[in-house]
Amino acid sequence: MKLIQSLLLGVAAACAIAAAPAMSQQFIPILSYRIGPYAAGGSGYFGGAIDYFNLVNATGGINGVKLTWEECETEYNAARGVECYERLKKKNGGASTVEPLSTGIAYGLIDRVAQDKIPMTTFGYGLGASADGNVFRWVFPLGTTYWDQVAAMVAYLEQKEGGAAKLKGKKIAYLYHDSAYGKEPIGTLDALAAKDGFEALKIPITPPGTTQESVWLQVRQQKPDYVILWGFGVMNPVALKTAAKVGYPREKIIGVWWAGSEEDVIPAGSAAKGYVSAAFSAPGTSFPVMQDIKTKVYGAGNGNLEDKSRIGSIYHTRGVVYGILITEAIRNAQAKYGKGKLMTPEQVRWGLEHINLTDARIKELGATGMFPPVKTSCADHEGSGMVKFQVWDGSAFKPVTGFIAGDRALVRKLVEEAATKYAAEKKITPVDCSKEM
Repeated sequence: MKLIQSLLLGVAAACAIAAAPAMSQQFIPILSYRIGPYAAGGSGYFGGAIDYFNLVNATGGINGVKLTWEECETEYNAARGVECYERLKKKNGGASTVEPLSTGIAYGLIDRVAQDKIPMTTFGYGLGASADGNVFRWVFPLGTTYWDQVAAMVAYLEQKEGGAAKLKGKKIAYLYHDSAYGKEPIGTLDALAAKDGFEALKIPITPPGTTQESVWLQVRQQKPDYVILWGFGVMNPVALKTAAKVGYPREKIIGVWWAGSEEDVIPAGSAAKGYVSAAFSAPGTSFPVMQDIKTKVYGAGNGNLEDKSRIGSIYHTRGVVYGILITEAIRNAQAKYGKGKLMTPEQVRWGLEHINLTDARIKELGATGMFPPVKTSCADHEGSGMVKFQVWDGSAFKPVTGFIAGDRALVRKLVEEAATKYAAEKKITPVDCSKEM
C-alpha cells in the first residue's frame, strides 16, 4: 500500500510540474516501474531523473525551455513497455527522446524508434552492439554497456589476482537473471574467457529469484574461484543470504551495477558485508547538484521521492546523472539549431551524438565525482566505457577503485562485428561517419 501511495504521489507531483501547455515545453515520456519486484530500481532512478528535471525547470529551464513529462507504468514488462511507448510517443507535442530502463523493453523498441525517428537512450544497459552509431543511429547506450561492464569486472579480478595471467585456469561462475538483461553480456564473457584462459560457468536464475537454494548448491559443488552476480530486484539480497547459508564467501562475489544498491544489501543484513559491486555513478548528497535538489526541489515541496531517506542513494543519483545527460544533449542541440527553442527528436539525436561532458563541464554542473567524463560521436554512442567498484561495509558503499576500463579494444571489435551482422539482417546501410559533421 505504501508503494502504491508512493506511485500515486510521484505521478501527481510529476503531473503538477508538467501542467503547462505542452507545445511550450520539451516532452520526455517516462516508462517507469514503481510497483512489483523491481520497484526499488524504477522508483529510485526515475525519481532522480524527475528531481533533476524539476531542478532544471526551477532554475529557468534549458535556456528558457522547460521540460515536461508523463509517466506510464511498465512493471518492467517488455510488452507493457512497448505499449507505454506507443501510448506516449505522440502526446504533448511528441516525444523528444525515450529511456525504458529495461533491456527487454529496449529490444522491443530498437526498430520502432528508428522508424519513428525518436532517439532512445539506454543508460548503462541495453544492446551492447548499439554502441556502434554507424548502424544504430537512434539508440544511445550512454556511459557504459553491459559488454564493457563485464570486461571491467574481469579486469578488476585480474588486479585482485595480480595480473591477467593469474586468471588462467580459474573458474568464474556467472549467475544471471534469466532474461534478455542477463543473457546480454554472455558473448563478451565467453570471448574474455577464451582470451584469458579461465572457465566461464553459466547458471541462470529464474526471475524474480525469490528461492535460489538449488543454484547455490551448484555453486558449492562446482567450487568457482569467483561468482559474478548479474541479478536485479529481490533476486540480489536472496542471492547474498543464500550464498552465506551454503558457506560461499561474499568477498568472492562481484555484482553487476543493478545488484549494487542499498536496496540490494540492506535486506541481506550481515550476509552483504564485504560484498563488492560494479557502479557507473556515485551515491551521496554532498555533491553541489544534490544539495541544490534538496534545497530547491524538496525544499519547495516538489521532490519525487516519498521516502526522503532515499535522496542520494545509488538509484537516485543514477537517475540524476541520466537527467544531466539528457539536458546536456538538448542544450547541445539548441547550440546548433537555436538557443531557447524547442528541439525536434532529430535535433535531440544530434545533441546526444555530440555530448562532451569533460571534467570541467561536470564541475560546472555540480557533479564532480558522480560520474566519469562522457564524449559521444557519430560512431561511438556509448561515450565512456568506464566502471568503478565499491564495497558494502555494513552501513554504506565505499569505493574500492576509481573508474577503470576492461579490454575496450576487444569489446569494440565485438560491437562492430555484431552491428555489421545486425545491419545485414535488417538490410540497413551503415552511415559513413567520416562524412558526418
